[in-house]
Amino acid sequence: MGKIITLILLLSVFFGFSQTKEIDSLSIELAFQESDTSKVETSLKLIKRLYDIKDYDRALKYIIESEKLSISENYTRGIAKVTYYKSLIYASKNDYINAVTGYAKAKTLFSQLKDTLGIAKVNNSIGLIEIDRGNYVKGLQYSLAAIDELDKHHLYIELSSAYNNAARAYYKMNAFDKGIEYYLKALQLQKRLRNKDGIIESNSRLAEMYSFQKEYRKSIEYYETVLENVGDSNDSIRGNILPKLGGEYLKFNDYDTAAKYLLQGLRLNRKSNNKLGLTIALNNLGELNLNQGKFITAEDQLMEAGALAKSIDDKPGLLRHYKLMKALDSTRNKFEAAFLWQRKYYDLKDSLEKKDIDKDSITNASLELNPDFETNIVNPDSIKIPKGGDLESKEKYNRFKLIFYALLAALAIVSTFLVLIFLKRNNSIKYTQELEEKNIKIELQNKAFQEQTEHLENVNNVKDKLFSIVSHDLKDSLSSINGFIDLLKDGSLTREEFDNLIPELSENANNASLLLFNLLNWSKSQMQSLEPNPSLFDVQEVFEDKIKLIEQRLESKGIDLIDHSLRDFAYADKSMFEIVIQNLLANATKFCKKGDSITISNHISNGSCIISVADTGVGISKENIDKLFKSNSFSTIGTKNEKGTGLGLSICKELVELNHGKIWVESNLNVGSTFYVQLPKSKPV
Repeated sequence: MGKIITLILLLSVFFGFSQTKEIDSLSIELAFQESDTSKVETSLKLIKRLYDIKDYDRALKYIIESEKLSISENYTRGIAKVTYYKSLIYASKNDYINAVTGYAKAKTLFSQLKDTLGIAKVNNSIGLIEIDRGNYVKGLQYSLAAIDELDKHHLYIELSSAYNNAARAYYKMNAFDKGIEYYLKALQLQKRLRNKDGIIESNSRLAEMYSFQKEYRKSIEYYETVLENVGDSNDSIRGNILPKLGGEYLKFNDYDTAAKYLLQGLRLNRKSNNKLGLTIALNNLGELNLNQGKFITAEDQLMEAGALAKSIDDKPGLLRHYKLMKALDSTRNKFEAAFLWQRKYYDLKDSLEKKDIDKDSITNASLELNPDFETNIVNPDSIKIPKGGDLESKEKYNRFKLIFYALLAALAIVSTFLVLIFLKRNNSIKYTQELEEKNIKIELQNKAFQEQTEHLENVNNVKDKLFSIVSHDLKDSLSSINGFIDLLKDGSLTREEFDNLIPELSENANNASLLLFNLLNWSKSQMQSLEPNPSLFDVQEVFEDKIKLIEQRLESKGIDLIDHSLRDFAYADKSMFEIVIQNLLANATKFCKKGDSITISNHISNGSCIISVADTGVGISKENIDKLFKSNSFSTIGTKNEKGTGLGLSICKELVELNHGKIWVESNLNVGSTFYVQLPKSKPV
């Protein structure tokens, strides 16, 4: 190992010495040359060597002298190249305005000279600047425009840069298939050029993009390649890669390998105080411990990750923290806390999506090279000929103007011809459009007739179902009440027996009333006769009214009611909302036993009002959750053998959706259930 390091140092010294020797040789040659175009060419070679070793100040001195000489000799090619190198130096110093101005001037001059290679180099440089500034679509076009010419001249360093620029743009635009294609091309050249930094960057980006596309095996392969290239020499890169690699193994539930890489990454990032790397490592370790049931450790790691993400404004890391905290609290049955994490998650997600690039403006066409991507056409009158221009240069300039105006005239003629063709085509297809409109009208009439037929069949089915339910379910409650009345009529009951049977009679009457209430509303909704009449109303008032109706039942069953409701307004049909709340409270009471509790609350999220009714009752199995909101009746017996039609939640779903809302449930068997209702706070647009 020591011999290899010594060899590398010797090669570096030799290479540096050879470069210095070449620069000195060019400087001496330049001093003895006469002031003509050959001296400009020698100066340009020297400028390139100085630019390569980043000696920008010295390079600028030669640029100034070369520019003066090129102008005095009317050497357009020299002016173009000097302007290009000057712009490269401006770009290296982050002087965007002067760099772009210089590139535009150099490109104009290269265009005059029909120097396609010079144009390609300028395009690639402009592409790099635009991509660095976040103009990914624009920068991509410039980089793509440079590739073919650079490839044709086998300029592998510049070609590698163009591939890398295009790949970065595709990556930022989330066009991962194209990004992978161009990073692979860049990687091939970087290996050929032995560009270690480029190889590491390309492998890292490929790993990230394969991860986004859920090709985790390939992602692992490229992350491990990065670690092989870095070795143990660069803790900074290892600190960034190790937590991500551990996260990929986590996708396969390979907890041992994931833990190994995550703990190594955690150690390195704590040592270097790399907060971004720490955030990734702690989030992944939190998920690992959550999956293994180590909830206390997971919570500590996730809370630290959240604090770090906030301190460095790492929005993706904070988003993942919220998601994992919601999963942790849901697993521990802390549903109210989980609900708050979920709300934070969606709030942050919405804000991030608004700040993203306008993805609607990125089409498949914008991902490919558009030959006409430059919208600004160069005006020949704006091109300035250097002072002292000879007769030949002026003739070329006049010829260019003539060609330009000829092209404009040809464009006008072609446009007129196309307009005439368009008008003729419109007349020819007008008759076809009229026939198509008649056919569409006939199809719509047939469709309307078919819908009416289906509606009548549905109404008939509703009638049959309604009679079936009434005959089987309503009969039980009414029979019990009739039997009780017969006993009273015959005088067969003592006063004590009468008092004991009153609660049962009340329960049967309530069941019969709720049953009939649900059946009538359900039948109306099935016959499409329910029309909402929305208005703003106080959610808390509805809760207060409906709690009074179930107070006696709660007391008789020994159930506690916890009221966390707040004064807040929803925009919906109040009577329909009352039906929904009455059903949810009745269900919660039905499936709770003595000592259980029911909690009601409401929250504001993304301009919506979210209401929840939670209980600590018997809960619902996973297979039964999918049956709850179906139109076919599904019912189970309550904790005191209460019966139902199974239509209550079906009615609730229809009524909520009629008011542009949503209803859903979270439940664990023998733990409890929480029903959520989301309604708008204002009239939907």
